[in-house]
Amino acid sequence: MEKYYLAVDIGASGGRHMLAHRQGGKIILEEIYRFPNEMIRCGNEKVWDVDRLFSEIITGMKRCAELSRIPVSMGIDTWGVDFVLLDGQDRRIGEAVAYRDERTRGMDEKVYEIISKEELYARTGIQKQIYNTIYQLTALKEKKPRELARAARLLMIPDYFHFLLTGKAATEYTNATTTQLVNPVTRDWDEELIARLQFPRSVFQKIVKPGTELGALREEIAGQVGYSCRVVLPATHDTGSAVMAVPANTGSVLYISSGTWSLMGTELEEADCGRESMLHNLTNEGGYNDRFRYLKNIMGLWMIQSVKKETGGRLGFGEICQMASECGISSLVDCNDDRFLAPENMTEEIKAACRETGQRVPEGIGETAAVIYNSLAKCYADTRRELEEITGKRYESIHIVGGGSNADYLNRLTARSAGVPVYTGPTEATAIGNLTAQMIEAGEFTDLYEARSCIFESFGVKKYEP
Repeated sequence: MEKYYLAVDIGASGGRHMLAHRQGGKIILEEIYRFPNEMIRCGNEKVWDVDRLFSEIITGMKRCAELSRIPVSMGIDTWGVDFVLLDGQDRRIGEAVAYRDERTRGMDEKVYEIISKEELYARTGIQKQIYNTIYQLTALKEKKPRELARAARLLMIPDYFHFLLTGKAATEYTNATTTQLVNPVTRDWDEELIARLQFPRSVFQKIVKPGTELGALREEIAGQVGYSCRVVLPATHDTGSAVMAVPANTGSVLYISSGTWSLMGTELEEADCGRESMLHNLTNEGGYNDRFRYLKNIMGLWMIQSVKKETGGRLGFGEICQMASECGISSLVDCNDDRFLAPENMTEEIKAACRETGQRVPEGIGETAAVIYNSLAKCYADTRRELEEITGKRYESIHIVGGGSNADYLNRLTARSAGVPVYTGPTEATAIGNLTAQMIEAGEFTDLYEARSCIFESFGVKKYEP
């Protein structure tokens, strides 16, 4: 009888339920439910509709019963940094504010009045991003202190959903590190840092590792979906799950988890919290089995997604990619400039950036996409050189996983710009990594090495020569 595992993978633009089982030595993957997601405006804030998202989680779980494929376990991954607060009766306080909200503007300076940027990086190894949880909590402390004072629990978004499913509160390690409040040596909350910032220590839950069984579904939830199963925590930060699915077991490979964001880096056994890492804005996020995802956050396909929404009409991403490949424009923008984080109009912002630097201004979606793809490829090549300089290693290839690995033109540009082979796939890396953590816990694989070898054999990998 087949043993099924369920991954619920939720990103900034949508979520899906993926079932997996092993057959003939390979992982068989099947999407059974998909739903949209987007930030919405509530009052003057950009927020996530977590009530609707949880309803979608339940709907997708019901689909398993309808298909007579009951999972032995399930787990949820999402993006990082965002959270909810619960009061003493486990009622949500306020909204689940999204990381692109402007409430964190200027909050970095408030934090640096207490601890310098240099000391903060040395303590946590986490890349300075204005939307990190540390700055979101500072915004609450400054602007809504009563909400923070009422809080009994702080739960990252996937932890909140797992809590609703099981009644058990815990913070999964890979997502916890995105708060910029975790000590990379102890792999636990930095008690002194939390005290200095005057955040209430009592709201932070116990940190547990991916692969931990949180518990069974609550009776009420089991009744709704039509079955009970175990909840096993994956790497709940979606990049942590995606990196687990990189089908390479060598330290000479760089990965790019390509989606709304492009997360480019390598794996380290110990965090590098040195000054050079800080100056290059590299981060040491937690990974599976106590590894560190030593990487840089790059704006990624968010730019293409925004342009498509603004001017793409019914064009698909593949069509836009093809149009870009036929353009001769060579203008470039800095993908990591904050101006592209949440502009009113991405297309106009790209045009303005080109105009300000004396470059040819793109016309039409094809040229605009070409500017984005060429800029991303250059950023990938630059990041590879930075990582080689800092680690002293030669990275002989780049492995791109996630939805962005389908962008043929970008893959060709990346191989050409970086001067090394580029391997692409699997596309569904985040869901596969989520499932991998569950399957290792269940004994389907002995370790991550064996799982990655199986992933390589199970899913098509394409090679691009420089």
